[in-house]
Amino acid sequence: MDNMLRAPFREDHEAFREQVRRFVEREIKPFHADWEEQGIVPTSLWRKAGAEGLLNCMLPEPYGQGGDFGHSAIVIEELARVNASALGFSVHSEIVSPYLHAYGTEEQKQRWLPKMARGDMIGAIAMTEPGAGSDVKAVRTTARREGDHFILNGQKTFISNGHNAGLVIVVAKTDLERGAKGISLICVEAETPGFSRGKRLKKIGLRGQDTAELFFENARVPVANLIGDENRGFGYLMHELAQERLIIGIRAAASIEAFLERTIEYTRGRKAFGQSVFDYQNTRFKLAEAKAQLTMLRTFVDDCLARHLRGELTPERAAMAKLNGSEMQNRLLDDFLQLHGGYGFMSEYEIGGAWIDARVGRIYGGSNEIMKEIVARGL
Repeated sequence: MDNMLRAPFREDHEAFREQVRRFVEREIKPFHADWEEQGIVPTSLWRKAGAEGLLNCMLPEPYGQGGDFGHSAIVIEELARVNASALGFSVHSEIVSPYLHAYGTEEQKQRWLPKMARGDMIGAIAMTEPGAGSDVKAVRTTARREGDHFILNGQKTFISNGHNAGLVIVVAKTDLERGAKGISLICVEAETPGFSRGKRLKKIGLRGQDTAELFFENARVPVANLIGDENRGFGYLMHELAQERLIIGIRAAASIEAFLERTIEYTRGRKAFGQSVFDYQNTRFKLAEAKAQLTMLRTFVDDCLARHLRGELTPERAAMAKLNGSEMQNRLLDDFLQLHGGYGFMSEYEIGGAWIDARVGRIYGGSNEIMKEIVARGL
């Protein structure tokens, strides 16, 4: 892509990109297939990433690396470039840690964030339940106050980093009568009595990403682990979800770009009926259309990133980035796989794995139907 389109980034961002790319090529890419077989990334990799400065990039020291969301975007893009879908870094660094930094007490931040920046503690957020997906207001997990503890009861599912997590932010009802106005965010540490984890969930994509069910059976959690004010959790969630949706848009654009380049290279080298696949008009037109659409998406996503760095990204615009990015990623990766022919269906070519992994982009972070509803409210 033309560097002119990457306006949000500075020279220090691009220097960081080189550092991240070297780390990905050395520590992640050679082992990613093994992690997919195992269904989990070893915690030693998290500590290496922390030592390299890849975790909590956007938070100030000592809670993070002292950068901004532009540095986070670099990590997201470089992982997407090689389809390193097993890593739950974004959940940890750009979702869990910002909740703690924005709404936590100084004692909470000092207790957890430096460990998370080093990769010594892995973070997860537990929103989704078996009966409540995108509808956060419908959560049934309860937190009843008993002295200086909350008693948590409930079940969560599809929780990224669920098995590796040393700290889980749990979305729970602290006032059953108030609906969305009765939701709170409570941090549950791994050793908490009454907290347990089910088996790792097997998925059609993101096979290396640790995804688990979590159970809370009269789990006793200190009231001191409440994030922000009691019964104000829904507002916190809505404020921070825009960043999560931007992440999905950034990842989609980077994925399309990387696999467009690889598909161009593949079709130039692949012969069919006496000429390269690239030389057929259908191939060139498909690739030209993909580049045109990617350029529009990249321009829009970079504008969203620039707005976010200025603190001006709206929930509506973030929903557009997630909606457009994930839909386009699914459609174009399908085209790229088709241009690989039978080899696109073989696991040795990364396009097949990327095509499968992309499918969840239309579901998580709020389904695309919810994104359309958010945009529709502003019509």
